Amino acid sequence: MFTSVLVALAAAVVYLIWSRIDLWARERRFKKLYGTKRPRHLITNLPFGLDHLSTIVKEIKRQDLPEFYRWNYDEFGDTFVIKMIGSTTISTRDPHNIQALLATRFKDFGVEDLRKGVFRPLIGVDGIFSVDNQKWEHARALLRPQFSRQQISQLEDLEDHIRDLTACIPDGEVVELQGLFFELTMDTATHFLFGESTHVLKHRESVMRGKINNSSAEPQGAAIAHSFDNAQAHLLLRSFLKGFHNWHNPKDLQDSVKLLHDLTDSYVHQAIKRSSSGETQSDEAPGKYVFLRELVKDARTPDPLVLRSNLLSLLLAGRDTTACLLGWTFYALARNPDVEQKLRTAIENDFGNDTSRITFETLKNCRYLQWAMNESLRLYPPVPINRRAAVRDTWLPTGGGPEGKDPIFVPKGSFVEHSAYAMHRRADIWGEDANWFRPERWGEGCSKGFHWEYLPFNGGPRICLGQQYALTEAGYTIVRLFQTFKRFENAEKNQFTRFNVGLAMSVGGQGVKVRCYRD
Repeated sequence: MFTSVLVALAAAVVYLIWSRIDLWARERRFKKLYGTKRPRHLITNLPFGLDHLSTIVKEIKRQDLPEFYRWNYDEFGDTFVIKMIGSTTISTRDPHNIQALLATRFKDFGVEDLRKGVFRPLIGVDGIFSVDNQKWEHARALLRPQFSRQQISQLEDLEDHIRDLTACIPDGEVVELQGLFFELTMDTATHFLFGESTHVLKHRESVMRGKINNSSAEPQGAAIAHSFDNAQAHLLLRSFLKGFHNWHNPKDLQDSVKLLHDLTDSYVHQAIKRSSSGETQSDEAPGKYVFLRELVKDARTPDPLVLRSNLLSLLLAGRDTTACLLGWTFYALARNPDVEQKLRTAIENDFGNDTSRITFETLKNCRYLQWAMNESLRLYPPVPINRRAAVRDTWLPTGGGPEGKDPIFVPKGSFVEHSAYAMHRRADIWGEDANWFRPERWGEGCSKGFHWEYLPFNGGPRICLGQQYALTEAGYTIVRLFQTFKRFENAEKNQFTRFNVGLAMSVGGQGVKVRCYRD
């Protein structure tokens, strides 16, 4: 027994020494080839960086994590290294590095090692957000046609949900808009994806009007929304556990996932049955577009698990990003009445009170509306921090050496995280007023041209497929709320912004508390 322990220890020491020598040799090779130099390191005081991990957990609870990241960049430079829980992470807010990560050196990095196990309980192993290489290419080729301009420009169904939304907003009373936006996007996303809405807002209105008793059994739509929120909270915790994510799989998560899987599977099997019987979408409802049914038709030999994984992936992305964009936009507008008035004037000029004038084209052509959404996405990107894993030894163009200007070596297996939130607030890129909500900068920025400095929807080959869908839905919702209400007033006097960072970043604290006046 004692001899076996000694042999194991000796083997471990030999492996450690060999690993260090091997890493040194690989790093030396890249130094010769590309002139790489070592970046600065974030200093931790406890083994495995446990003090830094503890601080991250505290900042999440304080709802200040994006600002903590920004402070680290101010302290350690635009690119630096963190060693924590046995892994090495390169953290950057440099647009040149982010361009390399997401585009020019795209094949050197992947997401599978980071996400596949973490997201497995909800979206399985075949969702577009959790796979690389051929599986990712297949998923993207399958999903891309469903986000054509023809599909996202159909706004008739959206109008019904907007009516449900405005019915839930009492005139002149304090209302928390962000929660309503999450219910809106759950209703619209399920309608678009499955052909049937959860109607969470309609249930809320019925409770408000006294049509039903709120103490009665939770309706399916509300249960779905609750399960989705609950599952996301657990997935976030799993993501911070990294290689130990399987330690967190409580029954609460399993119950939420089962409900969501059962729901999605029922729609998938119905769609496959319709397709195999030769029934077309036009047979059931001419002109009505349902994402899932078209997906089944294009898949040729549809795999129910692949369909479920991708549908839940899209629900995960589409529901939250749009709701966060709307929440942050009204959060900013309520605190900037001069901007609200400029936007109101633009909406009155372009749309008046006529809903028929709101189309995909007119929304795109309303410049101040687009500027306001761009500015909201700049200050409050839905995904403030994102990560990739190096699948082979590679390099990034900047961050090394005493001045942080030289290329850096990225060993296989290390992680690279980038913060759109921190990059979007760099004064050297956006000006001294980088922290201010000023939509006009987008008119001025047209001549400058922002590329990799602005990434609310990611970039490169994995750029968000639903970008135009989200912007169209958000723009339509903003216009309709401005047509319905003549003034918005901030009802939250706390001057400190709080960030609720889950899988997407929403307004923290008490949310978006406003008064909406119809007259």
